[in-house]
Parts: sequence; C-alpha cells; structure tokens
Amino acid sequence: MVINSTTRFSNRVEDYVKYRPGYPDEIVKFLHDTYGLTQDKLIADIGAGTGISTELFLKKGYRVIAVEPNTEMREKAIELLGSYHGFIPQNGTAENTGIKSSTVNTVIAGQAFHWFDAEKARTEFKRILKPNGIVALIWNERKTTSAFEQEYDQLIIKHGNDYVKVDHRNIDTEHITAFFNPEPIHMEIFTNKQVFDFEGLKGRLLSSSYMPTRNDIGFQPMIDDLHALFDKFQQDGVIVINYDTKVYSGKL
Repeated sequence: MVINSTTRFSNRVEDYVKYRPGYPDEIVKFLHDTYGLTQDKLIADIGAGTGISTELFLKKGYRVIAVEPNTEMREKAIELLGSYHGFIPQNGTAENTGIKSSTVNTVIAGQAFHWFDAEKARTEFKRILKPNGIVALIWNERKTTSAFEQEYDQLIIKHGNDYVKVDHRNIDTEHITAFFNPEPIHMEIFTNKQVFDFEGLKGRLLSSSYMPTRNDIGFQPMIDDLHALFDKFQQDGVIVINYDTKVYSGKL
C-alpha cells in the first residue's frame, strides 16, 4: 500500500514529538545576520508537522504561519505551541498553502522539502513571498561516520519499508540548485546531536515513517536487532546520534 505523504505520519505523532531532533538556535542567528530576518518579519513554515522548526523561531519572538496538511500533526502543533502569541496554524500544502500573495518575508521547510512537488512548490513560494523574500530549506542529516551510526543505518535499510526511496538524502545539491535556479544558493552546516537510552533510541526509530509500527509483523525482529545494536555500542547506558544540520538558503 502506498501511503500519501500528507498522512504517512498520522500514527507516529507521539514518537515524532518526543524523539525527533530539534534544530540548532544558530540557524536563527544565521538568517538574521545574513538576510536581515528580524523579528518583525513574517515566516511561513511549510510542512511544519508538529512544529519543531516552527518553535525554533517562535521562541525567539518571530511570527510563524505553520502550514501542515496532516490533521493529527497540525493538532499536536496547536496543542504544543498554541500559547505562543506569534503562532498561526494553517491547513495547507507546499503546493497550495492558502496564504495570501506577497505576505511573507521568509519561507522555511524543516525536514519536509523532499515530500514536495518541487516545481509546484516553487511557484507557490514565489506567490506568497514579498519582493526579496528568501527560502531556507533545513535538514537534520543523520551522520554515518561512527561504527554505531553505520550499523544503525544498515538496520534501517534492513527493516525499513521504503527508506531507500524516500530518504531525504535523495534530494541532493543538484536538486536544490535547480529549485533556486537561476538564483544562487548558500549552504551552511551546523552540528547537532541526540543522546539516547534504549527507550529513546527505539522512539527515534519509530518516529520515521518508513519503519514498521508496533502492530506490524516486522516490529519485533526490528526491536530485537535494535536491542543487540544498543547493547553492543552503548556507553554508560546511552548512545549518541550525530547530525549535520544543513541549511540551503537564497531567493527565488
């Protein structure tokens, strides 16, 4: 069964909220210093999910329209972020945001661009952006440098349903350059990490849309392999997952 990209996280919301990595605060400073993204500017976070990337800017005092088509994820974002004065939830997609034309200063997308129809999203972003507005595409890219990280990646490939097909790393610099073309892009990398005990590592694994859920036949063999992997590499009861947080930014 092919699961629509707008609904494939519906049964993973709680794990997503608890165990997905956040984004470094330095991203906000980078966009402020490089593009003059001051707190009076309006941001549209496209594919906002449960609001991980949205909160990065809300807690710094920005106003953010959080566009998310998945009902369960959008409702969780409202639950978590509703107390922020600048939070504006919006039912919409990258291709049809529902935002008025020429009203936002910056479009961001955290861990989401690889789900978009790039050509249609580009047209929509240009429509909603003010003149000289910018786009920032953000990914936490899990590193596969250490022995643990390499074996963890192989575990995901072994047990994942369509990981190789939907992995965000399939969207490379060539795709992103084409999206911004003819404008130049700027790529900045920030360090990021998560430290997990076993339950945290299991939750992180289950937050990914391509992994078996607790009701799937392949769930227990996957957990058995994860337990063995954790026991092999844990130090003082924890393991570390390292990320390169990549930010591709520019005008359209």
